[in-house]
Amino acid sequence: MKNQSGENKVTNKIKVKRMPKRGFYDLETIYKILDDTFVCHIGFTSEGQTFVIPIAFGRKDNAIYFHGAKGSRMLKVLRSGADICVTVSIIDGIVLARSAFHHSMNYRSVVLFGKAEEITEDDKKTEALRNIMDHIIRGRSDEVREPNRKELNATSVFQLKINEASAKIRTGPPIDEEEDMGMNVWAGVIPIKNIAAEPIKDDQLNKDIILPGYIKDYMKLKQL
Repeated sequence: MKNQSGENKVTNKIKVKRMPKRGFYDLETIYKILDDTFVCHIGFTSEGQTFVIPIAFGRKDNAIYFHGAKGSRMLKVLRSGADICVTVSIIDGIVLARSAFHHSMNYRSVVLFGKAEEITEDDKKTEALRNIMDHIIRGRSDEVREPNRKELNATSVFQLKINEASAKIRTGPPIDEEEDMGMNVWAGVIPIKNIAAEPIKDDQLNKDIILPGYIKDYMKLKQL
């Protein structure tokens, strides 16, 4: 399970138990799913209570990056070296079967385990923050103002190496029981797609500023 960026350890923890044929452990598949979304959920435990927090992330090579306010509970726990679980999921379709039991969804998901590492050097923090922004919309970081000293001091940035991860994917039509196939019930898949709508400009935007090419490209990409 190697490539030039890292190695994925296929441990018992990450093995897909339910429908194992839908499990994937190669980094190429895992990277592709991570690159097709930008929101993850981080699970952690603090003082005996488990929390799951949604947060934006970026990926570069064999790590994902995320950031937040320095005093946040989650980042304090991460700073202590606690184990975390990170998940992402993309819904590609609603699968409608002839029986209630066999209804499902077509999806792509990734689960990652590990300990997040804090990035403290200013240049590396700035680079990671650029990565997060460009993961969401490529090209944006080249145009905006970079964080100043006050903003960098108020922000914590972490990375999680992709060393213990699995993907799970479902595609295709419903899987019905043979005896249900003749039922007078519609069955099939309703595709679900992420579509970027027309941008809404800030009311205080200088009238001479035109829509950047990277935003036009993003809209085309999200309408495929």
